[in-house]
Amino acid sequence: MLLKLSGEALMGSERFGIQQEVLARIGEEIRQITAAGVQLAIVVGGGNIFRGVALSAQGVDRASADYMGMLATVMNGLAIQNTLEKIGVPVRVQSALRIDQVVEPYIRRRALRHLERGYVVIFVAGTGNPFFSTDTAATLRGLEIGADIVLKATKVDGVYDKDPAKHKDARRFDCITYAEVLEKRLGIMDAASIVLCRDQQLPLRVFNLNSPGALVRAALGEPEGTLVNAGGE
Repeated sequence: MLLKLSGEALMGSERFGIQQEVLARIGEEIRQITAAGVQLAIVVGGGNIFRGVALSAQGVDRASADYMGMLATVMNGLAIQNTLEKIGVPVRVQSALRIDQVVEPYIRRRALRHLERGYVVIFVAGTGNPFFSTDTAATLRGLEIGADIVLKATKVDGVYDKDPAKHKDARRFDCITYAEVLEKRLGIMDAASIVLCRDQQLPLRVFNLNSPGALVRAALGEPEGTLVNAGGE
């Protein structure tokens, strides 16, 4: 499985950075998942530290801003690695940007070998290219490792027809198709990543990471959150 963790998920109640309590809880749920025999890879964002798009809007060259954002994901990846190692979960971090003194370079066959040996593999630095989000990186890496599903961890308990924070009558979907997500512009991931999932028939499950045990339930196949696939069921 491929777990997409946003940088914001690591903030908890903080305004920026990493909340250690949140990191510890995520680490414990990952430990339970791997103990159940699941091969797990993670793509992590960097929005809790730096947002390339936001800086670009202030006049910084977009490519430079995106590279700065990629470095923020490396910091988050190292934090997750440290947490997992402390609780005995074998883990490796692979970067799409070459930082050999800090983490391994991304090499697909090496990543597959790590997963076969029971390691959690954390992919950082997105795709290594500007103008591509970590959502797209998650879909791409999921396809490269042959993941059965992408788990998208968010702050809401699934996909709604409109923003549940603004509309009390918002309706949550148990299942929905890729086409409906694109047509309704639901914004759960960027369009490029949804199209890639659709074209390669890679299922996506959206769930609330802040709900205790939700990650474990989603990883073990329980109907947590919303399933996005070709048939909507």
